[in-house]
Amino acid sequence: MTQGGKKKKRAVNRSIMLAKKIIIKDGGTPQGIGSPSVYHAVIVIFLEFFAWGLLTAPTLVVLHETFPKHTFLMNGLIQGVKGLLSFLSAPLIGALSDVWGRKSFLLLTVFFTCAPIPLMKISPWWYFAVISVSGVFAVTFSVVFAYVADITQEHERSMAYGLVSATFAASLVTSPAIGAYLGRVYGDSLVVVLATAIALLDICFILVAVPESLPEKMRPASWGAPISWEQADPFASLKKVGQDSIVLLICITVFLSYLPEAGQYSSFFLYLRQIMGFSSESVAAFIAVLGILSIIAQTIVLSLLMRSIGNKNTILLGLGFQILQLAWYGFGSEPWMMWAAGAVAAMSSITFPAVSALVSRTADADQQGVVQGMITGIRGLCNGLGPALYGFIFYIFHVELNELPMSEAPSGGSVVTQYHLQQNSIIPGPPFLFGACSVLLALLVALFIPEHTNLTVRSSSWKKHCGSHGHPHSPQAPGEAKEPLLQDTNV
Repeated sequence: MTQGGKKKKRAVNRSIMLAKKIIIKDGGTPQGIGSPSVYHAVIVIFLEFFAWGLLTAPTLVVLHETFPKHTFLMNGLIQGVKGLLSFLSAPLIGALSDVWGRKSFLLLTVFFTCAPIPLMKISPWWYFAVISVSGVFAVTFSVVFAYVADITQEHERSMAYGLVSATFAASLVTSPAIGAYLGRVYGDSLVVVLATAIALLDICFILVAVPESLPEKMRPASWGAPISWEQADPFASLKKVGQDSIVLLICITVFLSYLPEAGQYSSFFLYLRQIMGFSSESVAAFIAVLGILSIIAQTIVLSLLMRSIGNKNTILLGLGFQILQLAWYGFGSEPWMMWAAGAVAAMSSITFPAVSALVSRTADADQQGVVQGMITGIRGLCNGLGPALYGFIFYIFHVELNELPMSEAPSGGSVVTQYHLQQNSIIPGPPFLFGACSVLLALLVALFIPEHTNLTVRSSSWKKHCGSHGHPHSPQAPGEAKEPLLQDTNV
C-alpha cells in the first residue's frame, strides 16, 4: 500500500472514531435507565417469550388450517429453515455486536423475532414465511448472553445465566395457559393483539430502559474494526471436532442426543393437539408441568446426582431417561401415556448441563471456549436438522389429518380429529422411536468417554484470532455455554 493510501486509511479510521465519540457523548444513542444489569436482560427475555407463549394454541390451529395436507412436513420445514438460518447467522451477529454494541442488536433480534406475530391474523402464509426468514435474526439468547458477560465477573456468570434460563422457562410455564384461556373466552384475535402489544412493549423497553453493556472504553477501539471470515464462519468450531478423540466422542454424543430433542420440540405440541386429541388447555397445562419439572430436575436433582454418582454416570442416566421418554412417546396411544412420558422427559433434561459440566471440569483453562463453542455449534446445527428430519419421518409414515379439526365448543370441549394413521398402529409416533434409536447410539458412544481427562484441542490460530479481536468480557467463559430448554425456537 502506498504512503498516501495509508494516510487516507488512518484519516478514515480517525473520522469513524470521532463520529462514535460524538454519538456516545452527545446522546445520539439512548443510554437507558440505570447501569447495565442482569435484570435488564431478564425482562427482555421474559417479554419476548411470553408473547410467543401466548400464541401456542393459536399457532397450532393456524398451522393446520394453512397446511391441511402434510401438516407435520411443512411444520418441520418451516422450523428447520429457521433453525439453519439462526445457526448460520449467529456468529456474524455476535461478531457485529462486539463492534457496534449489544443494545442495537438486542433491538434488532427482538424486532425481527416478533415481527411475524401480527401477521397470524392478517395473512397466515406470510406469517409462516416470515417465521422462516426471521431465523436470520432469531438469536436473542446469543446477544443476551454476551450482554450478561459484559457486566458480570467470571464467577458470577453461571448464576446470571441460570437466572436468564429460569426466566425463559417461567415465561413458557404461564403464557400458553393464559393464551389458551383468552382464546377460548374472547377468541384468538385478542390473543394475537395482546401478544403484539407485549412484543412492542419489549421493543420500547429496549429503546428506553436498556443501557449499553459493552464498555465505552472498548467501543471506540473496536468501532469500524474489520470482521474476519473466521469470526463469521458458523462451521469454524465444528472444524476442530476431530482434533481430539475425547472431544469427538463428546460431540458425537451431543449430536445424536440433541438431534431428536430438537425435532421433538418443533412438532410435539402439534402432535398432542392434532393426533392425541389434547385440548388447548391440556397442551398449555402439559407445557407448564413439563417446564416446572425440568427446572427442578436441572437444579435440585442434577446437583444431587452429580455429587452421588459422578458426572459421567449422570450423563448416562440422562440419556437413559431420554431413551425411555422417546420410546414412550413413540408407542404411546393414550393421553395418560403422554403425561407419564412428560415426567420422564423432565429428567432427561439433565443431560446437556451434565455434558457442559464435564467439559468445564476436564478441559484446560485456555480450551474452555473452544470446546464449549463446538458443543454449542453442534446444538445449533441440530436445531435446523432435527425439525426437518421429524417432519420428513411423519410424512413418509403418512401421519396426516384427513380433515380440519372441528371448532372447539364454547364449553371448551376437545378437538375431534381424524387421521390416516390407523388406531391400532403398532407405532403411533414413528419419529420418536427413531429418536430413541439415535439416543441409544449416543449412550453407547458416551460409555467410552473417560470420567477424568484433559481435553486438548489444537487451536493456536483460534486463540491468536481471539486475542486480536476479542475483549475481556467475551461470553465464552468456562462452563457457561448452557442454553435454555427450547433455545430461540418458538413453541
